[in-house]
Amino acid sequence: MKRLEHKVAMITGAARGIGRTFAEAYVKEGARVALCDINIERAEVSAREIGENAFAVKMDVTDQASIEAAVQEVVSTAGGLDILVNNAALFDLAPFVEITRESYDRLFSINVAGTLFTMQAAAKVMIEQGRGGRIINMASQAGRRGEALVAVYCATKAAVISLTQSAGLNLIEHGINVNAIAPGVVDGEHWEGVDALFAKYEHRPIGEKKRLVGEAVPFGRMGTAEDLVGMAVFLAGPESEYVVAQTYNVDGGNWMS
Repeated sequence: MKRLEHKVAMITGAARGIGRTFAEAYVKEGARVALCDINIERAEVSAREIGENAFAVKMDVTDQASIEAAVQEVVSTAGGLDILVNNAALFDLAPFVEITRESYDRLFSINVAGTLFTMQAAAKVMIEQGRGGRIINMASQAGRRGEALVAVYCATKAAVISLTQSAGLNLIEHGINVNAIAPGVVDGEHWEGVDALFAKYEHRPIGEKKRLVGEAVPFGRMGTAEDLVGMAVFLAGPESEYVVAQTYNVDGGNWMS
């Protein structure tokens, strides 16, 4: 039997990258999956490519009405909600004295408030259903430490780890397991923007930062979205029933905790 047979999952930021890869994996494991994203056109393309058990839902995690509408659309379309993956996130960096309130507000709105209030909306449904559930938050190795140029992003991911702990301790009484995944450096199209920011502030040629961080991973390379799939399926499935409020590093050995 497939591990997620008859389960309904919703994944935020799922039009591309890690979110889309998780959606593909969950469908293969038997789940029906909602690809939730502010870019509904791209989400619809991804859902069609994944197959009939994937569908797209427009969702802006900075807007409370959009969060609640998306959760209700998933429930009405698929008949319930068993798994939530909070994957939507934004990255930015700058020297500490150049951090702007605009950047701060944007990152905390998406990475922290988006995670919190999407968890809340999903948890309310799961509690009402009475059959428990799984919530998986995407943290980061950046949430385990500070970085000279990445203060705000690091702070948001530290907050995600803390929210995972608090929500996990509170919601387990309803049979809802809340845990998180902390990736390291994960290759993908987003790294073009990340590399460009490091190039600007560290005065490096384009591509050098990406090469250096890959070489620094003890495993010997940057991670891929596929490297995270095993943990994502484990935390969504029955084997993780006794796992509560934990954040798992899946980073090739970059960070030990």
